[in-house]
Amino acid sequence: MSDGYAIDVSGLNKHFGDKHVVKDVSLRVRRGEILGFLGPNGSGKTTTIRMMCGLLKPDSGSGTCLGFDIRRDSGQIKRRVGYMTQKFSYWDDLTIRENLDFVARMYDMPDRSGAVGRTLTGLGLTDRANQLTGTLSGGWKQRLALAACLLHDPELLLLDEPTAGVDPGARRDFWEELQRLSAAGISVLVSTHYMDEAERCHKLAYLSEGRLLAQGTSQEVIATQGLITWAIHGGNLSNLSETLQRLPGVEQTVLFGAMLHVSGRDGELLERTLRATASGTGFRMEKVDTGLEDVFIYKMKQSAKESGPGA
Repeated sequence: MSDGYAIDVSGLNKHFGDKHVVKDVSLRVRRGEILGFLGPNGSGKTTTIRMMCGLLKPDSGSGTCLGFDIRRDSGQIKRRVGYMTQKFSYWDDLTIRENLDFVARMYDMPDRSGAVGRTLTGLGLTDRANQLTGTLSGGWKQRLALAACLLHDPELLLLDEPTAGVDPGARRDFWEELQRLSAAGISVLVSTHYMDEAERCHKLAYLSEGRLLAQGTSQEVIATQGLITWAIHGGNLSNLSETLQRLPGVEQTVLFGAMLHVSGRDGELLERTLRATASGTGFRMEKVDTGLEDVFIYKMKQSAKESGPGA
């Protein structure tokens, strides 16, 4: 593996017709690292994942996955990668064990029974092994999908929004399993919309409009934007948000339930504006740490402005 990187790609581009969906993406994922892949729907995350594991050829760009060329060695990559798609893709009329046995056949594994048994035990599925998949809850289907990814002992997991629609308890259990796999040396690239999941990743990459806008640890991503953030509490926050957006120093307002986050780069100007606006009102304001969600909303809006209408 090149310099300890499970994924090392540079300048990836992909068009579908006249639509440029991935634009010059370069990315590295180290062995044993969990990289969170974030971005709005339609940002090009799934297309990028498929190019990185050899399922889709880029129009331009190059790179390696587990030391194999993503253009020439897709067959070698597929045997060493576990790929979990957004949509659950196993058979409802088969049991958990039968689904895993089918996957083992696809990989032409010599000891299918042993591999299935070990995977059932490792993922806590033994007691449900003979249950029809169609009767499983979302969390148990998710666990089956992960088991199918792990059946052939992959070196890298590519997980495309694996926890969408899954209850909080199942999400927590799933991430504990990912942490365990990472500690065992398995690299993980996982796309997610959940900020609490993003915080659990070693590194993050944010994609919007097909462009990679930020990457690094969560602290690094937050620091590079240089945003100062205040939280405001009180009534009619929606009206306040509209008012503030037109005032100097305010670059972003975001409602979080009963709290309004107001951010800008010029800290002194932002504070003067907020204190003048809140003076004599019932609003309470406090300076807070800028969060990942503040940063990613900001990056998304900036990207939309740069792309322009109809981009």
